[in-house]
Amino acid sequence: MTDVLIRPAHPFDAAFAVPLIQATIGAIGLALTGASASVEAERAMLGFYPLRGNRLSFEHQLIVHAPTGEGLGLLLAYPGALAGALDDPFRERLRALGLPGHVESEGTPGELYVDTLAVTEAARGRGIGGRLLDAAADRAAALGLNRVGLLVEDGNPAARLYDRQGFRPAGTRRLAGGTYTHLVRDLT
Repeated sequence: MTDVLIRPAHPFDAAFAVPLIQATIGAIGLALTGASASVEAERAMLGFYPLRGNRLSFEHQLIVHAPTGEGLGLLLAYPGALAGALDDPFRERLRALGLPGHVESEGTPGELYVDTLAVTEAARGRGIGGRLLDAAADRAAALGLNRVGLLVEDGNPAARLYDRQGFRPAGTRRLAGGTYTHLVRDLT
C-alpha cells in the first residue's frame, strides 16, 4: 500500500493514539495504570503520552495516516534494554495509588521491542501492519539492534502477520493474567 504516510508521533497525537493503544493492549493497560476500566486507563495514559521517559510516550511511536490526515495505525517500540526504566513511572503511579508497584517489563535487551502494533478496524487488511513492522526493523537497525521482538497472545489473528514478517517463537511470558508468546525477527 503506497497511499499512507508514516511519521514520528507528536504529543498532539494523544487523542488518536491512546484509545487505540488501550483497545489493543487491554488487560495490560489496566495493570500498567492500576485502572479497573479502559476509560480510566485511557485517562491515565493521556497523562503519560506527552511526557518523555515512559513506555507510552509519543517519543517511541510512529503514526501512520492517509494523505487526508486520517489516522490509520501506530507502532509503539523501544529498545528492550530500556524497558525497566521506561516502566518506572508506572511503578510510581501504582504505589501512589496504594497498589503494589509491580510492573512486568516486557522488552528484552538486544531487541527493539514492539510494545504495541495497532491498526484501526477500518484500515485492517491493507498492509499497514506489515509496513509498520518493516519500519520497526529499520529503526532497530538504525539503533544497532539485530532483532525485533514482540509478545502475542494465543489466538490473536495478528500472529499470521508476524509469521509472514519472519517472526519466530522464542519462549513464553505471563503478563496481566495472560500467556503470551515472545516472537523475534532476526535482522542479520
